[in-house]
Amino acid sequence: MQSRQPFRPRTYLWQRPDWPQWRWDAAALAEPLAQVHRAQGHLAGRMSGVGLAQRDQATLQALTQEVVTTSAIEGEALDQATVRSSIARRLGVDIGALAPADRHVDGVVDMVLDATLHHAEPLTPERLFGWHAALFPTGYSGRLRIHVGAWRNDAAGPMQVVSGPVGREKVHFEAPPAHALPRETEAFLDWFNAPPAGDALIHAALAHLWLVTLHPFDDGNDRISRAVGDMALARAEGSGQRFYSLSAQIQRERKHYYEQLETTQTGTLDVTPWLQWFLACLLRAVQGADSLLTGVLTKARFWQQWAGTPLNERQTLVLNRVLDGMEGKLTNAKWAAIAKCSPDTALRDINALLALGVLRRLEGGGRSTGYRVVLPREG
Repeated sequence: MQSRQPFRPRTYLWQRPDWPQWRWDAAALAEPLAQVHRAQGHLAGRMSGVGLAQRDQATLQALTQEVVTTSAIEGEALDQATVRSSIARRLGVDIGALAPADRHVDGVVDMVLDATLHHAEPLTPERLFGWHAALFPTGYSGRLRIHVGAWRNDAAGPMQVVSGPVGREKVHFEAPPAHALPRETEAFLDWFNAPPAGDALIHAALAHLWLVTLHPFDDGNDRISRAVGDMALARAEGSGQRFYSLSAQIQRERKHYYEQLETTQTGTLDVTPWLQWFLACLLRAVQGADSLLTGVLTKARFWQQWAGTPLNERQTLVLNRVLDGMEGKLTNAKWAAIAKCSPDTALRDINALLALGVLRRLEGGGRSTGYRVVLPREG
């Protein structure tokens, strides 16, 4: 959480006399960089061999993960179906029935899509302000009114990241004072918009760290920093199509992510350990896209197999939800909740699919009986 409380004096990166002269051990990073580039090349090769529809579905899946998890890292739960529908509307991808629009979800989606689809455009204060306003459409963060679409002013005290109960707070980090933000953000944006001096993946890792260090807004700094990092990755790859989600991997490694950030903030301008962690996390994210693509291709084969079988809208909706990686087993109650129908109607839908061989009943019975989709290779 973020707060403004008295803190124990420390020396942070931005207080060091050599700030922001980043340093790193190029030899120590050579192999991690090579591993990520090889993984990116492998993924690009796989994606080049699939059809446009499958590429669109993979992009939709990866972006949905990105939006959901970049908020989940901050403890905010977004409805996956609403996120998926919001992205599908903007990309023009047909996913059948769409969930109702939600302006808060739409704001996060707009930020992520602008960062990746328009990665070649300059990053400016106005663009960052627009992202911030999109994240907080009501002007509130929870019940607290914040400055939206503007740098923080520190009227309530210095910007700090703290945790712990009131009276025993632990200060993890304090950001530069508000009066320094115009100068600091100008230096950052000049650097970010210039061609990378070295490997573009290093540029992405430093962009993420640098903006987190500045913490220029009242709230939303981590999400905006991850979006800027994704923007730098899109530039590095020369493509706005995303086939993996770095935020999803960070969410899996959330504890280590925050530990690494805190350690780095109180260290020196030699940020080799941060870069090593970032590249290792990125490698796992790119490698994880193999399973995402496998799921997309399996889903495509499934619908090809049943293309000539008439299914109602409820059946199509629920089957798509399951094929997209729905958590937990499919039950009659879950079917009714997803399809917004009665339990009796859900049971009729399920029984029809059992008769066709589209579903199989899991072992066990009673009210908690579960079902699974029969994938094409299972026959």
